[in-house]
Amino acid sequence: MPADASAKPNRLIHEKSPYLLQHAYNPVDWYPWGPEAFEKARKENKPILVSIGYSTCHWCHVMERESYEVPETAALMNQYLVNIKVDREERPDVDKIYMTAVSAMTGQGGWPLNMFLTPDLKPIFGGTYFPPEAKWGQPAWKDVVMQIGQSWRDPESRKKMLEAASHITESLKKYTEVSHDPQEGNASWLDEGFKSFKEVYDAQRGGFGHAPKFPMPVYHNFLLRYYARTKNKEALDMSLHTLREMTKGGIYDQLGGGFARYSTDENWHVPHFEKMLYDNAQLAVNYLEAYQITHEDDFKRVAEETLAYIQRDMTHPEGGFYSAEDADSLPSADAADKKEGAFYVWERQEVLGIAGDKAGEIFSFRYGVREGGNAANDPHGEFENKNILYIAHSIPETARQFTMPESDTELLLAQAKKKLLEARSRLPRPHLDDKIVSGWNGLMISAFAKGYQALGDKTSLESAERAAIFLKKNLYDPKTHVLYRRWREGDRQAHGIADDYAFVSQGLIDLYEADFNPEWLDWSIELTEAQNKRFYDAEKGGFFMTSVDQDANLLFRVKEDTDNVEPSASSVAALNLLRLAQYTDRKDFQDMAEKTLKCFGTNLKEAPRALPQMLVALDFALTEPRQIVIAGKPGAADTETLLKILHRHFIPVKTIVLAGPDAPEKPLEGKAAAYVCVHHICKQPTSDPKTLESLLLAF
Repeated sequence: MPADASAKPNRLIHEKSPYLLQHAYNPVDWYPWGPEAFEKARKENKPILVSIGYSTCHWCHVMERESYEVPETAALMNQYLVNIKVDREERPDVDKIYMTAVSAMTGQGGWPLNMFLTPDLKPIFGGTYFPPEAKWGQPAWKDVVMQIGQSWRDPESRKKMLEAASHITESLKKYTEVSHDPQEGNASWLDEGFKSFKEVYDAQRGGFGHAPKFPMPVYHNFLLRYYARTKNKEALDMSLHTLREMTKGGIYDQLGGGFARYSTDENWHVPHFEKMLYDNAQLAVNYLEAYQITHEDDFKRVAEETLAYIQRDMTHPEGGFYSAEDADSLPSADAADKKEGAFYVWERQEVLGIAGDKAGEIFSFRYGVREGGNAANDPHGEFENKNILYIAHSIPETARQFTMPESDTELLLAQAKKKLLEARSRLPRPHLDDKIVSGWNGLMISAFAKGYQALGDKTSLESAERAAIFLKKNLYDPKTHVLYRRWREGDRQAHGIADDYAFVSQGLIDLYEADFNPEWLDWSIELTEAQNKRFYDAEKGGFFMTSVDQDANLLFRVKEDTDNVEPSASSVAALNLLRLAQYTDRKDFQDMAEKTLKCFGTNLKEAPRALPQMLVALDFALTEPRQIVIAGKPGAADTETLLKILHRHFIPVKTIVLAGPDAPEKPLEGKAAAYVCVHHICKQPTSDPKTLESLLLAF
């Protein structure tokens, strides 16, 4: 509800999107994306403002407070424009087109995204955050609105704006086309990919490039697989060092688990505090795979804590996973204004008062808590006198500092963490974006399935299975094979984009390899067939973001050509097709994967760092097929022993099958047996765990 009880709702009050509902009481006459708004713009001959964001976006909240909630500013917007609000997480297809446009115009992108359009939806001018008064080299929002609106009313100016918009649209179409020079990849491309990451690697603090630093799980996906292929220790060290440094920093929630979206500084210390499902799903997999390689307890701990965070705070009662938690929250129940990170930061006296003097001192030393605060690197000065928890000293250093045994030190720290987490849980929580996005749930299903494989935690398997059941029940139409993008409060909305089909299909393959329920593999194949029908470019290869029967109001179809904070649909789909081709012997799946890799060949060769997940698919395609068949009774101790040995090791290029009673692979003398095969040629089957381990290490 609005702070002003007399405020009247606008059209967004009928939407389900948490982001749109946040704007439902603005005095701006907002419309949702749709024909009503477009018709109004054409009828009244007004330019359109498309304002795009998401419910946990900090600067979206700032611009709302400073401009959209101000009656005078809203009046100008209503006078000159038809105003449309879009949730980028519901409509990433709309966001992609106009984010590409604003990035081309200004050299940068981000949210909120504010794009001015002609009535036929062609871009005129845009930007991200605009302040209420001119500063930081940015014009005032009111001035931008008036300039666009008044220029449009002048016939000569409007003619120039229309010509420019048509030119921009044609340029965007050409810019977003993937190279039509197909090239077949080879292992040297993987080598070049590794070199490209090495060029931007921060050897001191981990990560790639300068601040702000994003975790970028797709980078680790490639580097760990490059290590598995080549045994290049440098690639492994780059990934492991980055993962360790992230774990030490404030970007990781040292009390409750889970990662914030990015770090504003190079040391991973001062985060932008929002937590996204897609980040945590992919990072959990990174840490699980690092644990499989090293068997280091810290990687295991971070994976467990991240998965536990999702189970505790981000799971719908029926099993689906929520989208995000906000960066902003109220510092206390009686506070008037939200502040970024208020839920996560501490004053030193708070720590001592809650944990007790002795445990509080030990905790403060371990986690860098200082009188006067530790957030000197905060670029905006928002955390004065506050402490962002980070690992300042190791357990051995902390034990030596207080002349205590390490075991006693760990016990006191665990007790202090528990007390502080309980105290924090009583604070006003950050806003929860409780919509359920199918693609992000697919990523999280993968994480929980792999959590069960690597850690043997049955609650992880249950979480993955419940989420898959939830998606099939609430976001899938088995008659039309349509996967929907979003579900909230019983309402599903927007047909899924290619990402949704690819990410859910991947999750189902991973889930099958965890519990061997053929239902998941069958559904993955069904989804992949639907994906191929709707999104695959049969002429050139690759997958369009939007389907053949896309929203008619979109300017054009785009193929995502980068693996960013989320991997691209084409990269994930290519790998899915390669994996499913091994399960099904379907040549059409193999051919589509290979054509997709060739379609992006020029990009892979010339800019490999932009497509690390596509490099992962290329690595799979270049490796001889490896099948591991376990012949044994599901759930039996001897079967589980062999599976445990299998999952202890990081073997990314493989398929796993639990043989049914009619399969040619049989147990040996009544004991579960493993058949390790390369290109369908199998080694001598074995029931001995040590023999199986030696066969796996030979891969």
